Amino acid sequence: MDQRQSALIAAEKGALRASLRARRAALSLPDRANFARCITDTLIALPAYASARAVLAYMGMGAEFDTGPFTLHALAHGKMLVLPRVNRAERRLDLYLVEDLRGQLAPGVWDILEPVPKRCEPAAIECIDFSLVPGLGFDASGGRLGYGGGFYDRLLVDLPAATPRVAAAFSAQVVDAVPMGARDQYVDLIVTEEGSIQARR
Repeated sequence: MDQRQSALIAAEKGALRASLRARRAALSLPDRANFARCITDTLIALPAYASARAVLAYMGMGAEFDTGPFTLHALAHGKMLVLPRVNRAERRLDLYLVEDLRGQLAPGVWDILEPVPKRCEPAAIECIDFSLVPGLGFDASGGRLGYGGGFYDRLLVDLPAATPRVAAAFSAQVVDAVPMGARDQYVDLIVTEEGSIQARR
């Protein structure tokens, strides 16, 4: 991919991010809460989640899908919960095992709740057998639009190939096509309040 193509994709992504942020923010708080409950119910009913021993998740922020009930369910059902911490110096996500959402997390980069390294054990990405992946937008092929830092694209490259990459999003975040660059990573399944979309690639 040449520089011109890369610049075009970057511009398309920027415009789409602005549009999707507005669409998501336009959802009322009651709607977001109701939609999130539907999404959580679908996630925890997935066979891949039920059989998973180690679950990679994240702590939602702002108008994102609220991952709190999902992470609590994972802990309550004896799963190893793995959460990321932004390593800005090395532009990557460091992974940690979390057993106590109140005692082991603190606001980090962008005020996202993150594991506190002194209170958690590091986690190996090889152990993860179910992953919940954030994003601003998705399409039916599994294309994912992140927030622009590339942190999850770099992480997903190292995720075991057999590990499902599952996105939780409101239906307002599903678009016809996400601009995808050479290094952008896809998801396998998108779960919305209206149901699940199996990626077609």
